[in-house]
Amino acid sequence: MKVRRTITLFSLIFAALFGALLVGPRAARTQQEQAPQKKQQTPTIDEYQPKSTLVTKEHKIERAKFPFIDIHSHHWNPTAEEVDRLVKEMDTINLRVMVNLSGGTGEQLKNTVAVMKGRYPDRFVVFANMSYDDLNTPGFGKRVAARLEEDVRNGAQGLKIFKNFGMDLKYANGERVHVDDPIFDAVFEKCAELKLPVLIHVAEPSAFFDPWDYHNERWEELKEFPGRARPPAKYPPFETLMAERNRLFAKHPKTNFIAAHLAFHGNDLERLGKTLDSLPNMYVDIAAVLAELGRQPYSAHDFLVKHQDRVLMGKDIYDVNEYKWYFRALETRDEYFEYYRKRHAFWRIYGFQVPDEVLKKVYYKNALKLVPGIDPKAFPE
Repeated sequence: MKVRRTITLFSLIFAALFGALLVGPRAARTQQEQAPQKKQQTPTIDEYQPKSTLVTKEHKIERAKFPFIDIHSHHWNPTAEEVDRLVKEMDTINLRVMVNLSGGTGEQLKNTVAVMKGRYPDRFVVFANMSYDDLNTPGFGKRVAARLEEDVRNGAQGLKIFKNFGMDLKYANGERVHVDDPIFDAVFEKCAELKLPVLIHVAEPSAFFDPWDYHNERWEELKEFPGRARPPAKYPPFETLMAERNRLFAKHPKTNFIAAHLAFHGNDLERLGKTLDSLPNMYVDIAAVLAELGRQPYSAHDFLVKHQDRVLMGKDIYDVNEYKWYFRALETRDEYFEYYRKRHAFWRIYGFQVPDEVLKKVYYKNALKLVPGIDPKAFPE
């Protein structure tokens, strides 16, 4: 009897322990599931950096297929050492001729020409710039034309007009200088006479003129550079500047104008195409707007093929390591690859490979046609 009670007691104890082993983990899991989870922090737009899982062919091109002319670069008062370094870097990517748009005027122009073309006469082109110091003195336009003529004698091969033209440049009375202001007619007529191209920057991306809110696709750039916003209280509307620019080009049909940055119509290639059709003396460069073309590869391809005689290669901010994105976009059909400057584009871009004959025109033939004094023998037929 005593033995039986002992066995029964041990059986009950064993059953209780076994049950605890089974129920314990389940209960712990239940408690964990019922416990409030720590809320995951939502990343900001700057912090969110997703890594693509896409697997597709890549063609990372380090050197352009053909020698090319960069129609849009800036080098203020370069030194001999800087120029020597530039040439070495240019050779690595097949950049045959670089156009320095920041030549200045007068003595500055002479010095820039001497240090660049004086050392490497076939590798650089220097454009002159206007001085507005005597803007409010009668006869300004004719004086600028005379200064430009002197700059050409000193080696200038074109005229560059910066972005303050039409936006920030004002007369002494506070009135804005319009892009098509007749005071500059003598300058542009002088360019026609001397067969000098005018590379002109009018306005900014249209998004800079829009409200700076979370619907603005250039929000990141405006956050990084708030001064790039163009609020209506301080600046004319985007469309006003476009209309003035078009009137300027139409008013001087014998002057060749190169509108910088796809004329800020890279987000509307149909509009740009119609504008080119209506203004036969208008050309565009692709400097700093590769992201616009790369997000619409089919339209970009078709646009470049249709308007192949009107588009020029350009980079703007010089960095020898960034040209390869242009090569990859123009020469391949690669898909969904990162653009080199996030503030220009939070999106990825695609290659829009163009035929070799189109590529040659964009890379060098159109520039040879417009810019006097470049040796064509350095380029393929």
